[in-house]
Amino acid sequence: MNPVSIKASPSLQPLRIVVIAPELVISDPTDAYAISQAERSRSLRIGLLENGFNLVAVLPADTFLNERLTQLQPDMIIVDAESQARDALEHVVVATRDARRPIVMFTNDNDTSHVKDAVAAGVSAYIVAGLSSDRIRPILDVAMARFQHEQALRQELADTKVELQDRKIIDRAKGMLMQRQGLNEQAAYDKLRKTAMDKSLKVVEVAQRMLDVAELLG
Repeated sequence: MNPVSIKASPSLQPLRIVVIAPELVISDPTDAYAISQAERSRSLRIGLLENGFNLVAVLPADTFLNERLTQLQPDMIIVDAESQARDALEHVVVATRDARRPIVMFTNDNDTSHVKDAVAAGVSAYIVAGLSSDRIRPILDVAMARFQHEQALRQELADTKVELQDRKIIDRAKGMLMQRQGLNEQAAYDKLRKTAMDKSLKVVEVAQRMLDVAELLG
């Protein structure tokens, strides 16, 4: 039997992740809080690498974030933030507005007053004190699955809206043909469909052109 060459599926490639985190500079070696935050952020990055994820960059949440994300094209964004969590999230939401990606927020801040706003803004997972390495993969897997499900629902809703709009346009064109040419509904639709086939167009495109011409001619 000849060996079969199997190309790796894109879904099997490690997720390309960008971490959004403030720059932690420990100016005072006795600052226990700053040291703990730096260690926490380091633990997150090590945990990502240990779980086989591709950590492509660690970026600050600033006005250049949109441009950097456009260049890097990550599969997922992780927000690693504490007191600046709200500001960081706002930057991320703005930067991903036109190209949605799953967003996971890790924090040790027990103030959950803005969790609702975070989820409404598009955060797929909001994790408090969840930085142990063995928790990272299931958290990110669930976040990705939730994001994909929500995207599918959004696409389904968008498709339904387009379908309804198309149906209204076709119904208007059918009504015009029925009124002006004395056709019944089926004959009017058949005429639209035949014209679409002859011109290699969609029925809704023929209907819209017909309505545009009728409006132009009054």
